Amino acid sequence: MATLSQITTDPALETHLFWDRHKMTIIAVALVLLLGGLGYGGYQLYNAQQANSAMALLTAARSPEQYQQVISRYPRSGPAASAFLLLATEQRAKKNYTEANATLHKFIDQFPKHELITTAWMGVAANLESLGKNEEALSTYQRLATEYPQSFNAPLALLAQVPLLKAKNRNDDARRVCETIISQYRDSILANEAMRELISLPKPAAIPAPTIAPIPMARPPETDAPSPAASPKS
Repeated sequence: MATLSQITTDPALETHLFWDRHKMTIIAVALVLLLGGLGYGGYQLYNAQQANSAMALLTAARSPEQYQQVISRYPRSGPAASAFLLLATEQRAKKNYTEANATLHKFIDQFPKHELITTAWMGVAANLESLGKNEEALSTYQRLATEYPQSFNAPLALLAQVPLLKAKNRNDDARRVCETIISQYRDSILANEAMRELISLPKPAAIPAPTIAPIPMARPPETDAPSPAASPKS
């Protein structure tokens, strides 16, 4: 006959008792996990379908109105980000620089981590130049180069500053920018262009060396003439 200790340590019996006591909880948790998995899978499927639809719409787009349709229907999608940039390009081509910058700022606000964020900032600065807002353009180029030094647009943003600085007769600042490109981005194709710009800049005015009055040489101290040696006695 089995003892009480043998009965209570039987793994099969313990499992049966555990299931009997907690089966409703286990079933509820399993249902939650199942529904959660189905919901996540459905969400992923929905996102994939949305992305495919957005890409198909972008591929067929050829006009600003069609780009805007992509943005309106799929505002957070990757194709919407591309549609913003393409729309801004169309607006710039039509010389609608203010509208193009409004579009680029929407892109920047909506996709701040996008891989083409610096391209958007370059577009903003170029449009400001076209609007004659050179000071704002210069500030934008400087900000881009400072905040995104590893970006492929960083040396381009630096080089774009040079003509703006030269126009303001800030040749020393232009020279420093060129030297920065040559030293920090020596492997970039823009380093050669920076060298040409550097050579074309007026040479800095030579600083005359300070005139130093000659210091008179000190005269050696006067000493008493030596007394003639006594002649030897005969």
